[in-house]
Amino acid sequence: MILEVATINIKPGTNADFETNLQAAQAVISQSKGYLGHQFQHCIEEPTRYVLLIRWASLEAHTEGFRGSPLFQEWRALIGPFFEVPPAVEHYTLKFEN
Repeated sequence: MILEVATINIKPGTNADFETNLQAAQAVISQSKGYLGHQFQHCIEEPTRYVLLIRWASLEAHTEGFRGSPLFQEWRALIGPFFEVPPAVEHYTLKFEN
């Protein structure tokens, strides 16, 4: 399993609309092959910051499968207009768990 961590900073004053579109975007991404689940977190200290934690079966399921699909275009059309800057995206593997 791979964990995608995407830090998204949105334009001030757009939280409500972003969160509405994020609900629709969840239905889109969940259709992608290799998608395992997700969490979306909202920052307390920076109200325009969100962290998306998305679990993928493999790195390629995200970088090639989802990003190369029409689903990504639909996903990005829903939430992309709210971005203040492009999201910072990193991928992680689990080393320890308790």
